[in-house]
Amino acid sequence: MKNEKALIKSISSKDENEFRDLFNSYRGKVYGYALKILKSETEAEDVLQDVFLKLWLHGNIGELENFEGYLKVTTRNHVFKVLRRQNLQCATESLLKVEWTESHNETEESLLLNDSQVILNEAIEHLPPRQKLVYNLCKIEGLKYEAAAKVLSISPLTVKTHMQHSLRFLRNYLIKHTDIAVILLIFRVFTEINK
Repeated sequence: MKNEKALIKSISSKDENEFRDLFNSYRGKVYGYALKILKSETEAEDVLQDVFLKLWLHGNIGELENFEGYLKVTTRNHVFKVLRRQNLQCATESLLKVEWTESHNETEESLLLNDSQVILNEAIEHLPPRQKLVYNLCKIEGLKYEAAAKVLSISPLTVKTHMQHSLRFLRNYLIKHTDIAVILLIFRVFTEINK
């Protein structure tokens, strides 16, 4: 790796090639740490992207005394943020399960499920064509990645990548277009589709 100080100075001036070198040098450490804690490739990839986006946008990165220390703290903070969000989702889901059981109303449930399905269908329609095709094959038709790869004449890794991008897009779309109760219900539908 080139001199770290020189790379960091180049990044301060928004040199994309130098930034790419720095990214390639440190991506394994950031991704590995996030994966070890979060146990999710998708979440670890999100942390990796968030950390390096923050670095790119950082106004005075050249003034950092200890770049690697800064990178570790930034990565840890992003991982903790994901863990807090996951805990909040689990707590909310547990609370909603209790309330759902106590105040079960089939008409409301049916309306909510119909609304949720409409939003999910809208989200699926906004996927790029290839991701939409892979999503439909794997989630709707229930094909394994290997089977979908054969149907589409692509590698299973490419199918996996399309699925990761699709699920990330759908999750973000749902968060923007629904409240937490509807999101949790949709995720319940997702798990039922996967069975």
